[in-house]
Amino acid sequence: MVRVTRSGAVQAQPSPLAIPDFRAYWIARFSAVLATMSMVVILGYQVYDTARADYGMSVREASFYLGLIGLAQFVPLFLLTPVAGWVADRFERRLVARLANGIDLSIALTLGITTYTQTLTLPLLFGLAALHGVARVFLGPSMTAIAPNIVPAAVLPRAIAMSSIAWQSASVSGPALAGFLYSVDPAMPYWMAAGFLVVSILALTPIRRIMPAAMSGSTHPVRQMVDGLSYVRSHRFLLGAITLDLFAVLLGGATALLPVYARDILHVGPEGLGWLRASPAVGAAVVALWFAWRPLHHNVGVKMLLAVAGFGLATLAFGYSKSMPASMAALIVLGGMDMLSVYVRSSLVQLYTPDAMRGRVSAVSGLAISASNELGEVESGLLASVLGPIGAVAFGGIGAIAVAGIWAYLFPEIRRARTFDLPETALPEAVMQEKPA
Repeated sequence: MVRVTRSGAVQAQPSPLAIPDFRAYWIARFSAVLATMSMVVILGYQVYDTARADYGMSVREASFYLGLIGLAQFVPLFLLTPVAGWVADRFERRLVARLANGIDLSIALTLGITTYTQTLTLPLLFGLAALHGVARVFLGPSMTAIAPNIVPAAVLPRAIAMSSIAWQSASVSGPALAGFLYSVDPAMPYWMAAGFLVVSILALTPIRRIMPAAMSGSTHPVRQMVDGLSYVRSHRFLLGAITLDLFAVLLGGATALLPVYARDILHVGPEGLGWLRASPAVGAAVVALWFAWRPLHHNVGVKMLLAVAGFGLATLAFGYSKSMPASMAALIVLGGMDMLSVYVRSSLVQLYTPDAMRGRVSAVSGLAISASNELGEVESGLLASVLGPIGAVAFGGIGAIAVAGIWAYLFPEIRRARTFDLPETALPEAVMQEKPA
C-alpha cells in the first residue's frame, strides 16, 4: 500500500496487520463482538418469543417489550458514559477492556445456565440486558482508544477499516451461528459466547501496556468527565458528524423489529432471524474490505451524507418487503451505507482528537451510537405498538432521509470535508488549532 503526499512523494504504508499489537487487538475485537452479538440476537428473540408464547401477548404488545429491552440497555449507558470515558483516559485501557469482557462473560454463563435449566424469565432477561449495557459502556471507549496508540497515524484510517472488518465479520458470523445453534439447543449460543469472551480477554494481554496521557486543564474528575462533552460541543464538525449518526439510526433502526419480522411476517424462525441480523453486517463487511484495500480519499463529507440517505432508502425497502431474499438484500445495502458513514466519522474523530481526550470523546461518540441503537429500539417498539411493525420501519426510513438533508443544511462543515489528509479543508479552524501532531 502506498500513499501519495501533497508534495507528490510516494511513501510506503505498512498493513496494520503487520503490527503484532494490532493483530492481537483485531482478534480481541472480533471475539468480543461475535460473543456479544450472539447473546444480543438470541436474548431479543427470547424476550419476544417469551412474551408471545408464555404471556399470551399480541404482536404489537410483544413488540413494545422489544423496545423496553433497548431502554434497559440504554439507561446504564446514559448514566455511566461520562464515567466510562474518564476511566478510559485515566486508567490502563487494556485492563478496563478485560474487566468489561469479564462482565459479559458472567452474563453469557448466567444466560446459558438459566436457558439450559428452563428457569429464564422476563425480569431476569431485562436485568441481564441492563448489565450488558454496563459492560458495553466501559468496553467501547477503552477498546476504541487503544487502536490509535498501537498504529502510526498515517495508517489509522486503514486500521479503522480493518477494525471495522473485525466488527462486521463477527456481526455476520455471530448471529448466523447463534441462530443455528439455538435451533439445536437454546443454551448453545451462550456457551459459544462465553468461549469467545475468554479468547478476547486473553488476546488483549500481550498488547503492550500504554499508560494514559496526562490530562490537561482542571484536575477534578467530574470536570474531566465533562471536558469530553464540552470538546465535542465546541467543535461543530465533530458535533455534526456524531449527531448525524445518532438521529439517522435513531429513526431508521429496523433491526430492533427483526424478531417480529422473523416470527410473524417472514415466518423464518430463529434461524432466519440469525440470517436477517447478519445481513447488515455482510454489507458493512464488504464496504470495510473495500476501504481497507482502497481507502476513501475525496469528498468524504458529502459521501457520508449520501450514505445516510441511502441507509434510509434501504430501511424503507426492508419495511415493505415480504420475501426473505428481498429483505436480506435491503439489509445488506443498509449495512453497507451505514459502514460508509461510520468509516468517515470514525476516521475523522480519531485523527483529530488529542490522545488525552480520546477516551472521553470516544465515550461521547459511543453514547451517541448507543442512543441511536438502544433508543432506536424503544422508538421502534413504541411506533410498532401504534402503527404496526411495517409502518414503524417505513416511518424510520423516511426520517433518516430527512435527517441527511437537514444536517447538510445545518452543518455545512460536513459538506466541506473533502479529505482525511487535508484537515484545513475538512475541519473548521477551531479543530485545527487543537489537532494532535
